[in-house]
Amino acid sequence: MTLLPWIGFGVFVLAMLAVDLGIFHKTSHEVKVKEAVIWSAIWIFLALAFNGLIWATMGAPKAMEFFAGYVIEKSLSVDNIFIFVMLFAAFKVAKKYQHKVLFWGILGALVMRGLFIAGGISLIHHFHPIIYIFGAFLVFTGIKMLFTHQKEVDFEKNIVLRISRKLFRVTPHYVEDKLVVIQDGKRYITPLLLVLIMVEVTDLIFAVDSIPAVLAISSDPFIVFTSNVFAIMGLRSLYFALAGAVQNFHYLTHALAAILSFVGIKMLTADIYPISTGTSLLVIVSILFIGACASLIYSSRQRTQ
Repeated sequence: MTLLPWIGFGVFVLAMLAVDLGIFHKTSHEVKVKEAVIWSAIWIFLALAFNGLIWATMGAPKAMEFFAGYVIEKSLSVDNIFIFVMLFAAFKVAKKYQHKVLFWGILGALVMRGLFIAGGISLIHHFHPIIYIFGAFLVFTGIKMLFTHQKEVDFEKNIVLRISRKLFRVTPHYVEDKLVVIQDGKRYITPLLLVLIMVEVTDLIFAVDSIPAVLAISSDPFIVFTSNVFAIMGLRSLYFALAGAVQNFHYLTHALAAILSFVGIKMLTADIYPISTGTSLLVIVSILFIGACASLIYSSRQRTQ
């Protein structure tokens, strides 16, 4: 593949980030559900339009790989929302400042995902048996997730947070939406930057699961990276759209555990019984549909009791 698609996609991402931060979110404000839903719809539309472009220029198999990778990454990214909700609540981050944290957090996530993808694909190409390690890890993670209940996280005990507070001067309170300030001639970081650091750490942890999962679908770096980027870029709006209702997704973790386990099995059996991308996509969408329906039924019964 030539560099032209990479350059074109990079220009598109930078333009969207500039529009987001420079026009629609130039000043910090609370993102309402209606605004979040509209932006979520825009990002889904852009992803589907890009998928159509891949179909037209690279063929149906690549388009199906992109869509499967996008669905996997999108579904797994919902799990990030649980952590974001707890993180913002623990640090008492005002709603009007949450978008800025997620914007810069996701910008850092794009860089980290790019490095992870490059490293993962390089490993697979130079050491093929690594797919068995990735597969076993995903199956283990899925089983562990299935039997581990969601619980409150004590962020104050996080080693990254404790190291950050030892390395930098931290203001006792938020200073509007600033990340770094100068007080009495000395540079301080604000609690908002600590929250941003925790967002980056959270994404790093989730990337360990999600990148191998997408690599099970495709080993094409362009497909893997672009599907990741579209899912991540839409994560902010998805957070604001679902944050208030995230507790209603009672069986989401079960669905994600099943998806990770299935993708892990796909990697483990790749050389013996390859599972096609179409079959994988059907299984993944079916699991998500069943998980969503089960969650809606559970929430409805809870409200009637």
